[in-house]
Amino acid sequence: MIRSCLILFMALGLALPAAAQFGNLGKLADKAQGIVTGQTPLSQDEIGTALKEALDQGVGQAVTSLSAQDGYLASPYKILLPEEARTVVSRVSALPGFGNLERDLVERINRAAELAAKQAGPIFVDAIRGLTFKDALNLLMGEKDAATRYLETSTTTGLTGAFRPVIRDALDEVKANELYFQAVTAYNKIPLVKKTEPELDRYVTARALEGMFGLIEVKETELRENPALRNTELLRKVFARQDK
Repeated sequence: MIRSCLILFMALGLALPAAAQFGNLGKLADKAQGIVTGQTPLSQDEIGTALKEALDQGVGQAVTSLSAQDGYLASPYKILLPEEARTVVSRVSALPGFGNLERDLVERINRAAELAAKQAGPIFVDAIRGLTFKDALNLLMGEKDAATRYLETSTTTGLTGAFRPVIRDALDEVKANELYFQAVTAYNKIPLVKKTEPELDRYVTARALEGMFGLIEVKETELRENPALRNTELLRKVFARQDK
């Protein structure tokens, strides 16, 4: 093997003037590296396209899953009541008409998150399209959650702006705001309690996005660790490099 490499490098040395003359030195070096390692060199386009395919795949699966009926409610990303709401519920549940308050509220805020999740797709698509070669290479060879963290950094502001109005409307649509407002009103009438405000949308938006990125991270890790999930030749070729 060592002898073969020496012969290859000698041949490469003889070819350098011509390669430099025609501006192909980088390509020749890449080709030599591929021969020595037994791997076909990857182009910038291949790396960038593969990373975009992988992100499209992971994001698409996450959005589809979480926007479905019970996508949040019956998943590990189920949104529970905030601490302030639990305080209200614990005091109000004993009052007439509020016996199933916690169950009903939890179901309704998760329904709101499922409705909002449908808005995430286009925002993720814009972020993925903006991926540069440098970004793609860093993500490919980075940590197991590198792509998820990239999306989190580049989309959280846009997603929050898109989610919150939808969450607010969805909370109204599923009557979660109405139910919580009634509970808070009843709670605030209890003597000596600290008065609270009936606002859920900010909290639900934050938890919905936390769940979204959590599931995208799971999908990214699966793709990195399980070659069987790489369903195109390009994904198999490019991600084989980070397996080394």
